[in-house]
Amino acid sequence: MMSQNPLLTLSPLRNHAQQFDLIREEHFKPAVEAAIAEARANIDQIINNPDTPTFENTIVALETASETLGTVTSIFYNQLSAAGTDGLQALAEEIGPVQANFGSDIILNADLFKRIKAVFDQINHLDLTTEQRTLLEDTYKNFTRGGALLEDDKKADLRKINEAMSTLSPVFSNNVKKSSEQFAMWIEDEKDLEGVPDIAKAGAKHEAEQKGEPDKWLFTLDYPSFGPFLTYSAKRNLREKVWKAFSNRAYGDQFDNTENIFKIVRLRYERARLLGYDSHAHFTLERRMAEKPETVMTFLKDLKEKYRIGALNDLNELKKFAAENGIDDLMPWDVGYFSEKLKEKLYHFSDEDLRPYFPLDRVLKGTFDHFSKLFGLVFTPAPDLPTWHKDVTAYEVTDKMTGKFIGTFYTDFYPRVGKKPGAWMTSYRDQGLFHGKVEGPVVAIVCNFTKPTGDQQSLLTFDEVETLFHEMGHATHALLAKGTYASQTGTNVLWDFVELPSQLQENWLYEPETLNSFAAHFETGEPIPADLIDKLRASKNFMSGWMGVRQMSFSILDMEWHLNDPAIITDIVSFEDEILKDCRFFPRLGGPSSHSFSHIFAGGYSAGYYSYKWAEVLDADTFEAFLETGLYNQETAHKYRTEILEKGGSEHPAILFRNFRGRDADPSALLRRDGLLDKTGS
Repeated sequence: MMSQNPLLTLSPLRNHAQQFDLIREEHFKPAVEAAIAEARANIDQIINNPDTPTFENTIVALETASETLGTVTSIFYNQLSAAGTDGLQALAEEIGPVQANFGSDIILNADLFKRIKAVFDQINHLDLTTEQRTLLEDTYKNFTRGGALLEDDKKADLRKINEAMSTLSPVFSNNVKKSSEQFAMWIEDEKDLEGVPDIAKAGAKHEAEQKGEPDKWLFTLDYPSFGPFLTYSAKRNLREKVWKAFSNRAYGDQFDNTENIFKIVRLRYERARLLGYDSHAHFTLERRMAEKPETVMTFLKDLKEKYRIGALNDLNELKKFAAENGIDDLMPWDVGYFSEKLKEKLYHFSDEDLRPYFPLDRVLKGTFDHFSKLFGLVFTPAPDLPTWHKDVTAYEVTDKMTGKFIGTFYTDFYPRVGKKPGAWMTSYRDQGLFHGKVEGPVVAIVCNFTKPTGDQQSLLTFDEVETLFHEMGHATHALLAKGTYASQTGTNVLWDFVELPSQLQENWLYEPETLNSFAAHFETGEPIPADLIDKLRASKNFMSGWMGVRQMSFSILDMEWHLNDPAIITDIVSFEDEILKDCRFFPRLGGPSSHSFSHIFAGGYSAGYYSYKWAEVLDADTFEAFLETGLYNQETAHKYRTEILEKGGSEHPAILFRNFRGRDADPSALLRRDGLLDKTGS
């Protein structure tokens, strides 16, 4: 019976947290169908309402009309990323078009748009709060950008495009995952593990044992496996093998993404042109802080030139150092290895020296304490709440001062078969109206850290600690939301603003006050030595030019894909080689970046990858406010919380930033932090 489908019943758990223990794959399809039917009925009520259209009976009614569907699909797509079974993947290809058609039915419904327009036309005569006005403007824009003003024949064309696009991103993502899973490097002789850290060896041994080969070591393209290998393995031929496998994901094999890429960019371009925009980039950037592609390209090119000077210096130093160590022909698979060795020489420490001081359990407690000091949050384990996997932990989040409940939070830290690579924060439900009441959010962070094996704790690299703080920055953005309408709260902000709260948090990890509060040796409990913190801080900008150019290359590649008519691109390899020639310091030795560039082809960052750097300007400037007043200054933290985090997308981010900082962001804050002002002579 439908009523027994846990996806269609209001969860009786605290904050209506999802009943993961009851949900089965077979529940999703009927739940989506039933939720769409319910949403259609709700929208019919709006259209057929005999009363004059108002903000409440039209805009708010539409905001909440599809909340069951939103719940069902958020659970589904989150499970697709976290579990990724073949069954879920097949369902995604089936559900995608159904959902796309429903979305088109709503956006292209002339009678519904007529009511929305009637309210929008009165916007200056209505007594609306800032939040309400933003919701009304956003609703109207969503409809016009979705084709509401098109003629009927053009609406039909748009509907076909939307349906075709709905299946391509899941297929792209699945190809990257499946292609990655094809790679396995078996090591039989321990001599071939020279230089590889013990924890990485233990992980590889565990992987091999799981496959029934206890006398071997297995390395895969999961980051905790291949990352340390590329950085530390003394075996150049094996580094080359791993690097080439990683660089050729979803290229030249049965999971090749070439056709998917061309289909995706063509459809995006066709949609933009149909809606009256010059390109997908013009269409996308209309709803961004940057507003225009020209602004983004100028921003990227200016930064690229500054980073390039630093990158050439970095590379020259690296080549010189490699030559001293017998390598005269530095290759891409040598960069990580010799960078680490050069860093050890210059600063007398290695990333692996830090790892023993970052056991995951202690780091997580320190992370929670950090957010408690900043924002007064308390994270309490909730073992009674069901989760989607035994590795997942549930928490209830409350306010330290008032004891008031804030939201439900989950952590999912370890790799497993089917789980997407990388790290992300996700929302199962945003804070706001739900079943007629404003409810707290349900939020998760998902990572791929090294899993504990036997007696071996999970010890994080410094990069992984940064990842944890980054994703917790997103999570607190969602948890501290304070609004009425879910589409306006938490991380539902303009895309080039969304990384500010996450990237900001990474800054605290270079401060002794923060590190001393939790970094301690996993065996002895000895606090992290002061000289190790000094070395970490001194090496902060090591290779910053090189890393900056790398980020610029991804951002420029993204923009070039979406600024052009894809018809002019016939070969992806030559296209990349041409547009990235100023960002490349080696001849091409692997596959194109595009084939595994999930951020832009499967992750919502199309014409938006620049937003990481854009947000770095914002976060560098924001952190200077904390440096000026004190890392945990309560006045600054409270102002940041109330002006930025609580407001979500209820007001334009440029206004929110100005309210917090008293002025617009200063781009030189980023160059100061990256140590590039002196290098560039500016």
